[in-house]
Formats: sequence, structure tokens, C-alpha cells
Amino acid sequence: MRFVLEPEQQDMADTLRAMFTAADVPAIARSWADGDAESWRKLWRSLADLGVTGVTLPEERGGLGLGPVELALCLQECGYAGLPGPVIESLALLPALLPDLTADAAVRTAVVAPHVPCALDADLADEVYECGPESTRILSGISLRREESFDPARRLFEVGSTWGEEVPGAEFERAFDLAVLGCAAYLLGLGHRMLDLATEHVKQRQQFGRPVGEFQAVKHHLANALLKLEFARPLIRGAALSAGSEHAGRDASAAKLAAGEAAHLAARTALQVHGAIGYTAEHDLHRHLTKTAALRQSWGTPAWHRRRIARSLTADPDTPIGSP
Repeated sequence: MRFVLEPEQQDMADTLRAMFTAADVPAIARSWADGDAESWRKLWRSLADLGVTGVTLPEERGGLGLGPVELALCLQECGYAGLPGPVIESLALLPALLPDLTADAAVRTAVVAPHVPCALDADLADEVYECGPESTRILSGISLRREESFDPARRLFEVGSTWGEEVPGAEFERAFDLAVLGCAAYLLGLGHRMLDLATEHVKQRQQFGRPVGEFQAVKHHLANALLKLEFARPLIRGAALSAGSEHAGRDASAAKLAAGEAAHLAARTALQVHGAIGYTAEHDLHRHLTKTAALRQSWGTPAWHRRRIARSLTADPDTPIGSP
């Protein structure tokens, strides 16, 4: 298995990182949390112009015709920037689920039973779906009730609907596994961003006349977080390469579990070296801390993914996705 990015893939990652930096994603995230979507939609249209919103869609449907590896790369950069909004739903889940979807700048979100019971940013989305192993529907006549979220930029809504139009030909299990893979990649990006913030902080913070980053104990904590993140990376690449195979579910769960634990360690380490300032809503670290905690439990909890991996290893792969 080749883990080094191809030049075209590296160019894609560099382009996205430069775009997110220029767009000032922290300011966009704060506006998004307050319900102001104007700056976010401007950035989303720019992503659509690059083809990112249709990265896995075939060229005849206006997409780039790329695969899960490039999808994971895009979502990793979204995670590094802390981009809010239903990016996993719009980039990973629904393009794989909807056979007639074309690449555009529409914002789509979904309720995914039982792992995503609330639709992310449903009030600002153009389309809301209800997905599950039995059926996929696009909802109409919806009513929304705001739910509390640990991450202010993850605006959760319980969705009620008078009716929904069935989507024929939906392949739920494959789409769900791609969304789990996308969540793992997003978490990997979050983890690396928090580690970078921590590394920069310890270079600047002085103690006893020296940067605290020169102390061996601090180096050990940062190195342990980096190792955890780097061990998650090949699992994400492996899950991307096995997408659609008989082991796709197991590999996606392994990637999500490893990335979630790595990002969690990076979050704890970054907060420890920052001290109390890392808790403040004004600091960029705060946005990544809260998003990591939320996504670690979304798209399947760590316990659920451990059980899924165990079922696969004990030759019980046919258990439905929604089963405990």
C-alpha cells in the first residue's frame, strides 16, 4: 500500500489549505454559529467551483470522478481548518447515496438513523434527507426544533416532516461507510491542527527564561500525540482503498476509532500545554476542542465501532448497521 500522496493529490491539499487560510475560517465559524450563513456560503460556492462538492461524483454528473482517497484528503483539510456546516453529509454521505445527484453548490444535510439523530444545520440547508438501512427520503414540510450541542458551530435540529419523497436505488451501507471514513479524515485534520497550535504555543511561551517547548516532558507529550495521529493515517488510507469491498465497514470503523482516539489525545495535550487560555471561546483551540468531542461520538460511538470490528473478526458481517 502506498501512503505517500501523488503530486496531484498534494496539490489539491495545498490548494484547499490556502483557500481556507485566505477565507478566515475562524471568523466564518463564529458567524455560522450565530446563524449567519453568508460568508460560509460564499466559501462553499468557491469549493463548488473547484469541484470539491462533487469530488466523488462521475464526470457525466458534473463531478471530478475521483475516489475515496481524494474524498478523505478533502475532508482532512476541512477538519484542519475547522470548517463548520454539514460537510460530511454533503461531500461523503449523500453523493454516494443519491444515484441522480449532480455536482452543485447546494447544501444538504441528513438524519441518519440511529447514529445521527439530529440534522446538522437543517435551518440553513437547501435539502434535508432522512436516511437509514430501510429507506432514504428527501423531506418536505419539515418542522425544526433546536437541540443543545457541545460545539456551538454544530447546530443540531430534531426534524419533523409531514411527508417525504422516496429516493430509489440508494445504497445505504456503502454511503454510511464513506461518511464514517469522512468523519475519520475530518478528525485527523482536527488533531493535526490542534497539535500545530500546541507546538507553536510552546515555542513562544517562556518559563525560566526558556521556551517551554525545550523541556523534555513537553516534547514527550507532543511526540506521543503526533505518533497517535500518524498511526491513524494509514488506517484511513486503508479504509479509503477498501471502500466498496467486503471489509469496507470494518476498515471504516477501525479508521474512525483510531482517528477519534488520536484527535482526543491531541486535544488533551494541546489543552494541557495552553492552560486555561485554551478553554476560552476567543481562542482557535476552543473551536477544535469542542468539534473533536462532538465528532468522536457522532457517526457511531467508539463502543459501537469496537463492537462492529469484533463482529467482523468473528465472522458475523451481516449484522445490520443500526444494530448494537
